[in-house]
Amino acid sequence: MYQSHRDEEPRSGDGDGAVYVSPPTRTGRRLIIAAASLLALLVGGLSADRIAAARAESRTAKAFQDGMGTADRPSVHVRGFPVLNQLAAGSLDHVDLTAHDIPADGTTRPLPVTRLTVGMDGLKTSGSADEAHADGVTATAFLSSADVSSALGVQVSQGDEPGRVDATASLPLVGDVTVSAAVSAAGGNRIAFTDVRAERGEVLPPLTTLLDKALDEPIPLQNVPGGLRLRSVTTTEDGIDARFTGRSVTFRPDSSSA
Repeated sequence: MYQSHRDEEPRSGDGDGAVYVSPPTRTGRRLIIAAASLLALLVGGLSADRIAAARAESRTAKAFQDGMGTADRPSVHVRGFPVLNQLAAGSLDHVDLTAHDIPADGTTRPLPVTRLTVGMDGLKTSGSADEAHADGVTATAFLSSADVSSALGVQVSQGDEPGRVDATASLPLVGDVTVSAAVSAAGGNRIAFTDVRAERGEVLPPLTTLLDKALDEPIPLQNVPGGLRLRSVTTTEDGIDARFTGRSVTFRPDSSSA
């Protein structure tokens, strides 16, 4: 005797028979709706959090660009999740920033910075819209050999030993002379060149004068945000890495190191 399956829906199967699948029960339907609602809330929350992070990143980038006079806005990334909770507390846990081609500005900021990477802890999100304040900052400024050479007036390249650079002076009818100098961090956010040794060529008086003028005085690194202090310098194949740290640093217009 054939029995009707009024509460089941047919599904194709093998052979001549049919397989019947029961529709979801009322409890099952409620679970499906609840799961879909929860997923929608999660997706919406993630979107709102990402929008909040993007706004915080844009504000920080603008404050830095206005303060340092870069042609392009730096890239900024807010770490941690959720960002909305951090914003509600008035402080972002950690923010990474990378800026390129921070220009020189006369004798006040004589040396451009090719690339500046900054890590900021406790970045305040309240206060003036055109500034950003961080509890703690670590930064590395990469100074290209070309820019260092231009600032010193002699050709600078990586030395044969770690922590040293070669400086080559040239004069018409006199020739070239190359000396090696140790590079170190000096007070006042300056790079000092010490322990100068002759490497190649005869050190004639005109060249001696040129090299002495270039290397005797430490070169200032004022093209970084105010409040940062130079801790160490490292020579690289293409230039010099200068490492800074700072406490309670504010990025605002004209906030370069003094």
